[in-house]
Amino acid sequence: MSAADRAHTRPARWRSPAGWPLRTRLVATMIALLAVLGLVVGGTAELYLKQSLYSQIDDRLDEVQKLSRGFGGGPGGLKNPDPSQDNSVNVPPGAEAKWIFLYYDSSMVQQDGGLLQYRDPSTTTTTNNRYSGYFEPLTDSEKATLLSAGANGDKKTVAVGDRGNYRVTLFKTHSGQPGSSQSNGYTVVALPLSDANDTLIKVAGFTGCVILGSLLIAGWAGALIVRRTLKPLDRVAATASRVAELRLDRGEVQLAQRVPAQDTDPRTEVGQVGAALNRMLDHVGNALEARHASEMQVRQFVADASHELRTPLAAIRGYAELTRRSRQPIPDELAHVLGRVESEAKRMTTLVEDLLLLARLDAGRPLAQDPVDLTMLAVDATSDAHATAPRHYWQLDLPDEPVTVIGDGARLHQVLANLLANARTHTPEGTTVTVKVGTMPNAAVLQVIDNGQGIQAELVPHIFERFARGDSSRSRAAGSTGLGLSIVHAVVTSHGGKVGVQSRPGQTIFTVMLPATVPQVVPSAEHHTPYLPRVG
Repeated sequence: MSAADRAHTRPARWRSPAGWPLRTRLVATMIALLAVLGLVVGGTAELYLKQSLYSQIDDRLDEVQKLSRGFGGGPGGLKNPDPSQDNSVNVPPGAEAKWIFLYYDSSMVQQDGGLLQYRDPSTTTTTNNRYSGYFEPLTDSEKATLLSAGANGDKKTVAVGDRGNYRVTLFKTHSGQPGSSQSNGYTVVALPLSDANDTLIKVAGFTGCVILGSLLIAGWAGALIVRRTLKPLDRVAATASRVAELRLDRGEVQLAQRVPAQDTDPRTEVGQVGAALNRMLDHVGNALEARHASEMQVRQFVADASHELRTPLAAIRGYAELTRRSRQPIPDELAHVLGRVESEAKRMTTLVEDLLLLARLDAGRPLAQDPVDLTMLAVDATSDAHATAPRHYWQLDLPDEPVTVIGDGARLHQVLANLLANARTHTPEGTTVTVKVGTMPNAAVLQVIDNGQGIQAELVPHIFERFARGDSSRSRAAGSTGLGLSIVHAVVTSHGGKVGVQSRPGQTIFTVMLPATVPQVVPSAEHHTPYLPRVG
């Protein structure tokens, strides 16, 4: 995955829960469910508590209403008869500060009342059990709000200006002795809800803290439980990752990785996955063994056939040359036929030699490990190419200091010779071919650059495959076996290096990168390398 793909995928992962790890989704789901449950339970408890507190306030309003009806309300009915308490009024027993009492006559003209500011139990009389207090007047808008409760005795919650919310009721009152039916006016009684609302706020805050703390504890404990529960799945994933890192494309593969027996219990979901993965690995291992056995047979056949064909081909070439050297005159037609026999014998010999070399490289035959000066190798190969194709323009781009690697000099010379032959064969006369030698961190770089017509885009991914050839748009002045670039790839890969190509009309670049040190493991010769960056 490229850097751009990773940059695009990372934010999308956190934007959607579908991209979260399984353990994260499980913990998040559990916390979400607990949060919803906590909100439902807390909200239900809050509503029940509110109803209970408001019900208690309504009960007190009913009690005040009963006491007020038998208390003798009306114009002046609540005035304290004691001369020493001229500025005080009498209120029903149990009244508290901040309660509101408003007294109206039958014409709804206020006679007395207001916001009770004081109550003195020491002024209680023995005859009527009255309490004295002082009223603070209310504004007209506050009175109008309180009167909106209606005169049928219902309870209503209203906001009395800046004084807060009150629970209010309005009822008829009578003067005279208890039980009198003489209508005298109306009484408004309002009890503050501040204490009840404070209680609700405190309970809600406490409940919220408890829910939040519970969610934190549940999230921490849930993460531990989920992590421990998913450990078998992690072990299964680790096994699959180790298998994915194995080279399965070529050669003998020891597929010994298996899911541990403890994680293959078919009674659990993870065990079912582990058992299925083991069965799949068994099938893949058997298929790889069969494939390797077939490959070995083919390689052995190619090696044996190539080796056996070398002798008769050499004999054919020898007899053809011997016939041409005869002192007896040979007809022109026969001479042409013998020339063609010798030419095709040479071509077939080259093909057999290439097949034999590939078979030996596939078999992992070790190469020479000697210091090789890539600078001199480039000079010699370019000189040979110039002698072969003098109508191409050959150039060298060499560093000031020699570039040396460890490897097989003859095989590396063959790599460069094949790349130059490829450029010579598939580009027209007058094409400029440049051989460039350079270095990169821990690697030496060899490039062959031409300004020909380029390689077709659909051929580039298969350019290093065996017997891969371009179509007729890339004309060839000489025959090609289609093995030259596959030999380049096999030799470079056997040296632990990489080879790639970049091509567009007017420029084709073959890049060979060789390690500065000898690789400990020789990669497969059939591994195709992606495009390599151009070295500046």
